[in-house]
Amino acid sequence: METRITQLFGISKPIISGGMVWCSGWRLASAVSNAGGLGLLGAGSMHPETLAYHIDRMHEHTNGTWGVNLPLMYPEIEKVIDLIIERGVKVVFTSAGSPKKYTARFHNAGIKVAHVVSSSRFAAKCEEAGVDAVVAEGFEAGGHNGREELTTMALIPQVRRATSLPLIAAGGIGSGEAMLAAMALGAEGVQLGTLFALSAESSAHDAFKEYCISLPEDATMLALKAISPTRLARNPLFQRIAEAEASGEGVETLRQILGEKAAKRAIFEGDVENGEVEIGQVVAQVKRIDTVAEIFRRIEREYAGAMERLQLLN
Repeated sequence: METRITQLFGISKPIISGGMVWCSGWRLASAVSNAGGLGLLGAGSMHPETLAYHIDRMHEHTNGTWGVNLPLMYPEIEKVIDLIIERGVKVVFTSAGSPKKYTARFHNAGIKVAHVVSSSRFAAKCEEAGVDAVVAEGFEAGGHNGREELTTMALIPQVRRATSLPLIAAGGIGSGEAMLAAMALGAEGVQLGTLFALSAESSAHDAFKEYCISLPEDATMLALKAISPTRLARNPLFQRIAEAEASGEGVETLRQILGEKAAKRAIFEGDVENGEVEIGQVVAQVKRIDTVAEIFRRIEREYAGAMERLQLLN
């Protein structure tokens, strides 16, 4: 399938992995790129030296296009940008901030830039900033979310009207049928988080994966809106957060409940009782831990089947 997204990044399939903290190491990113998509390293959970290691492994393990997902709130942002440029990264997906400050710098180094947005207003600002593509992410997505709480189905057509940039849909996309729906609304590619977070190649802990594949469809909710809206599974830590929020507790109390490195505790260390289980709404669709190659084959099969059913309706 050829779209502006496949043309922009030089990939054969318009499927991109999310830059998920504690999940998106070189094994996952290289597997996605080797399957024809665009794999992303998740810099948000890596110190610069760790990111350098994963970038080097990417150069060794794939000839496909790949990139780095870089939250712009990263504490050592200048050091990481220098590292990305020096190590020959060709694609950067930015998030959690304005891309205006760094896009020209990336372009001068021959790097293509996509930015993650949660509203059509921010999408229009991305075009002004000169980015090459936008990722419109609905609030079904796991982890950190926009405050707008727009669903992907509502967000994509509004972003499509607001900008002429190549458009990637994210949030709540867990099947080939969902991919087709996003493309029908104006997307030219999709970014998948939950499916790849629970893949065999994900660097998430096995206990995290096993916990998530047992979750029902109503297992996740947005929380921590006073700090940063985050979609979490309703585990014991979530319940303590929800009780504090319902009682009107402030940011400091919420931070005390979270403790340090709450996402790492759950995702990377496997403490699904006391850590933040960041996962998307489509988690109930995942019933087993598949390889990335198997996920790609299933999505392509489902997409083709949905296309055939639609053609029968004509």
